[in-house]
Amino acid sequence: MGCPLEQVSTLMVHEIQTHDINKIVEHKAQQAYEKLKCPILVEDSGLIFTAWNGLPGALVKWFEISVGCDGLLKMLEGFENREAFAICITAIFDGQGMCITKGEVKGKIADSVRGDNGFGWDTIFIPDDHEQTYAEMSFNKKNAISHRRQAFEGLKKNLGTKT
Repeated sequence: MGCPLEQVSTLMVHEIQTHDINKIVEHKAQQAYEKLKCPILVEDSGLIFTAWNGLPGALVKWFEISVGCDGLLKMLEGFENREAFAICITAIFDGQGMCITKGEVKGKIADSVRGDNGFGWDTIFIPDDHEQTYAEMSFNKKNAISHRRQAFEGLKKNLGTKT
């Protein structure tokens, strides 16, 4: 079964500022639908530090812009717990029903920035059962285990059901 998608990169939607990725995705989906008047697919991701009780979450990109991954590592220095979760939330919204799925990969935060692949915080996140950060992995290796892949696989599995 195929479903053609068209990327709309010029659509401006207001992103609410919260660490709750679910709320951000739901809000984005509703805004995009209001502007485009057609079924839409949106996604967002974040990085959750257990030591910070859920932060930075979806706000991680603002941390990256202001202090970078090196700054995030410095802010974690006083915490023994390096556990983290990479999260991706996807949503399909047709104006009436919303199908939301979540991908989550448990891991830890590296002691230093490592790797050149990927983007953003890929240089500091090490998935459980791996020694490499996402940024040290090949595209195919990261894609096979990523939180984003899990979220989109969940959409594929649930396509046609609305929650």
